[in-house]
Amino acid sequence: MHLIVFKTISLPPSSALLKPQFTFGVATASFQIEGARSARLTSIWDTFCDQPGAITDNSNGDTACNHVELWQQDIAMIADLAVDAYRLSISWPRVLHQDGSINQQGIGFYRDLLTALKARNIKTYVTLYHWDLPQHLEDNGGWLNRDTAYAFAHYTDLVTKQLTGLVDSYATLNEPFCSAYLGYEVGVHAPGIKSQQAGRQAAHHLLLAHGLAMQVLRANCPNIEAGIVLNFSPAYPLTENDTQAALLADQYHNQWYIKAVLEGLYPALLNSLSSEVQPHIAADDMAIISQKIDFIGVNYYTRIHYKNTDDNWFAEAQIDNIAVTDMGWEVYPQGLTELLVSLNELYQLPKVYVTENGAAMADTLRDGQVLDTERVSYYHTHLNAVHDAVEQGVDIQGYFAWSLMDNFEWAYGYEKRFGLVYVDYENQQRILKESAIQYRALLTQRKK
Repeated sequence: MHLIVFKTISLPPSSALLKPQFTFGVATASFQIEGARSARLTSIWDTFCDQPGAITDNSNGDTACNHVELWQQDIAMIADLAVDAYRLSISWPRVLHQDGSINQQGIGFYRDLLTALKARNIKTYVTLYHWDLPQHLEDNGGWLNRDTAYAFAHYTDLVTKQLTGLVDSYATLNEPFCSAYLGYEVGVHAPGIKSQQAGRQAAHHLLLAHGLAMQVLRANCPNIEAGIVLNFSPAYPLTENDTQAALLADQYHNQWYIKAVLEGLYPALLNSLSSEVQPHIAADDMAIISQKIDFIGVNYYTRIHYKNTDDNWFAEAQIDNIAVTDMGWEVYPQGLTELLVSLNELYQLPKVYVTENGAAMADTLRDGQVLDTERVSYYHTHLNAVHDAVEQGVDIQGYFAWSLMDNFEWAYGYEKRFGLVYVDYENQQRILKESAIQYRALLTQRKK
């Protein structure tokens, strides 16, 4: 199946997304781009990469995009894209020593980076945890150990004091679903544990870490907005007989996190899980998890279809004859509108940023160019989907393209390319793809 191909990215002239107060950015994550492995502690992803068969191309993050060395040219590239903001994450293993003290070289890297961005008038959206837990904490149980939530609060305290005046917005966690479910429940991400009980407990401790870190952020930087970034893959029934499966999947994968953060409750589904699987929840935990946040970050890539199983649970269902990305994910822009509108109906939302949205495509570099028209189309249709959600009353104040450049795509290694910018991993050359050129054209035109 082929979708209509758009060669440019455009929005209706009256769109709220074209107003000066709407924030456009690009996003990255520390482990995926930084490299400089020897200058930091070992993380769970270093350990996971060493496990045979864990990463499709047997690669690791030791060098990645060598961003720690090339950050100045990367900032010039970000500025050249005419974005308002850059969303990045701090590497916990880079900024703290094992004894919990500051690694001055590591924090110095981020201080220099953020200072240079500020000098170029680029706003900084900093994520404190994008999956790279120090391995020594995993050795003590990782996110299955309640103490890790308090270690995260300590890390947040030190980092925010070191970066005073350099950050515009903090997110505590990126996609706790991925850390908990993919990492501890099905084991396809670090640390590779396969246990439903572990997945539920890790999810709870991650959310507790969010709440404890929010308390630190309020104390240390009360005038800086703070929130959390959650990912959503809206659940659709395969047939009209599979409605229950889609409902269960939505509660288990999507509402589990946002409901806890915004309402201090887990979905009713929690009570139908066997007692061995249910997480241990201490008396004040839900109050800590659900204190007020300034924004919610929404990451969206695709929707998922579900079907009923014989044991009254849910299973993912594949559908044929659809346009997909190089990840095999359906291209379904209206799913983003439907998601944002449904969240707005279900909850009293704070302001919303679309903190990640983008597509992996099978890019080819020819004559110094990457003509990724499918990705241009993806951005065009999904930005218009955001516009449609704003028109329907959702308070969306920013959009971040994932990602700035090709990078280490977790369990897929370097086989999947999400970047607006092509990275030649042999020589670390950066080449703007057609999608970067069109994204910049949209943003430049907006500023006229």
